[in-house]
Amino acid sequence: MSADLAALVALLRGRLTRAEGRAGAEAAKVSGLLDRASAEAPYAASAHPLVRHLPAALAGLERDAPDIAALLGPLAQGLPWRYGYDARADLPDLHLNMGWAEFVGPAAPLRSDEVCLGLTLIGPHTHYPAHRHPAVELYHVLTGAAEWSGDWRPPGAFILHETNQEHAMRAGDEPLLALYTWSGDVVSPSVWSAPS
Repeated sequence: MSADLAALVALLRGRLTRAEGRAGAEAAKVSGLLDRASAEAPYAASAHPLVRHLPAALAGLERDAPDIAALLGPLAQGLPWRYGYDARADLPDLHLNMGWAEFVGPAAPLRSDEVCLGLTLIGPHTHYPAHRHPAVELYHVLTGAAEWSGDWRPPGAFILHETNQEHAMRAGDEPLLALYTWSGDVVSPSVWSAPS
């Protein structure tokens, strides 16, 4: 892991200390697991179409979290952005408008089968439909207010999803950029919820 990426991961990890209550307990657990991550692996930029939303996300980050913007800006285009869901006939362009760059995890630059840490990017007005996963997930909104299962969450908010808790998101007028962590079963993937 490059020194610049290591500094970004350290800064993002520091953001977890702002969480309170149940989210704070999860953040503390994640921090302990991050200490055990090892076995660095090389990564390559993915050329994901999602990167077209990075300039607007970085502009919002300059306003909402300039310390993160300063470190992320030079690295953003070269991160391993990806999308891992099966295609959906009802949302054929979803893979073009959302994805994530993982820094710690089973297939990330810093390897761990216990914890994940990365960034999620969702383009403006993009709906991330209801889904669930065995991992406990903690989000920290960095920039771009977004609707989380019916509630709008501003920059600075923490959102906790327990094991297999169904959840969905919709970005507002700006791209959503959020720090995320997974703990527990981080190997099993997310799955779409059954239509209601």
